[in-house]
Amino acid sequence: MAVKKKKIARKNQKAKAKAKLSNNISETLLTSNDENQGAVEDVSETEETGVPSQAEDVRQDVEQPETKSTQATSSQQGGDGRSNDDDQEDDEEDGMSFWDHLEVLRWALFRTACVMLVAFCLWFWAMPHIFDSFVMGATSSDFFVYKWLTKLSHGLISFDPNFNVEIINIEVTGPFMIHIKTSFYMAAIVTFPYIIYELWRFIRPALFENEIRHLRPAFLGGTLMFFIGCAIGYMLVFPFTFRFLTEYNLSPTITNQINLSNYIGNFSMLIIVMGLVFEMPLLAWLLSCFGLITKSFLREYKRHAVVVLLVTAAIITPSGDPFTLMIVFIPLYILYEASIWVVKKE
Repeated sequence: MAVKKKKIARKNQKAKAKAKLSNNISETLLTSNDENQGAVEDVSETEETGVPSQAEDVRQDVEQPETKSTQATSSQQGGDGRSNDDDQEDDEEDGMSFWDHLEVLRWALFRTACVMLVAFCLWFWAMPHIFDSFVMGATSSDFFVYKWLTKLSHGLISFDPNFNVEIINIEVTGPFMIHIKTSFYMAAIVTFPYIIYELWRFIRPALFENEIRHLRPAFLGGTLMFFIGCAIGYMLVFPFTFRFLTEYNLSPTITNQINLSNYIGNFSMLIIVMGLVFEMPLLAWLLSCFGLITKSFLREYKRHAVVVLLVTAAIITPSGDPFTLMIVFIPLYILYEASIWVVKKE
């Protein structure tokens, strides 16, 4: 019993000591808060009177622990008030890795391929119905372009009404392969605006605002210029080239027989090339907007440009005759002069 009483007495003493210690701590905290408030008031009075007091030292002592704790917290959070995890999340949201860019490019190519496939199927189905009138139209005097030019010139430009070129095939798989090639070329021309749109979507996030302001009209104008070039190639360049080459005869004993594969090669190449060539003024204007070329630069190197244009015309010309070469070179040179005109001044 005596032992139990001693244990109970010890427990009571410990409880009293803890209560007394807690009361002392609370009184100390209240006293320190009052001192801090008084120090702040003294500091404000000092700032008003301009006389320093010992309260400034007190305020520094009060603010130093808070500053140290704030610096420790900011150092733990990465130095700018944000944790390292937040920085990593922002980097992941704002930036894209190399594989993310490849994924975006893969989906862009996939969408383009799907659109091309749909256009190819439609042209493959429609090609037998329009092949004679559209693709083979330049082989006959009934071609609408010949009739229009005759009416517009009021007889100054006359075409042989009996003009008719026989196209032959010497390959077993020729008709089927020509069917596929022609459908593919037409699908590529028709889907050109969508291809430009996918290209625009892919490169737009990497551009600045001023670059976007210049590239947006460039893409829209480029699509229009491409179709204008294809139309000129189909209605003017190819028919005149084809008629001149087929009517030119070195000897009456020679009979011209045009291969189907050669005809389709000239037809598709000239149309697509003329569409791409008509992008030259737009490309020159775009480069001038970025400060890469100027009017004086294009004028100074005009002679060099003529040589480059001749070589380019020789490369893209399907046949090696000088007439076809000039048919391609003259529009190239005219477009170069137009490029000088549209380029911005220095």
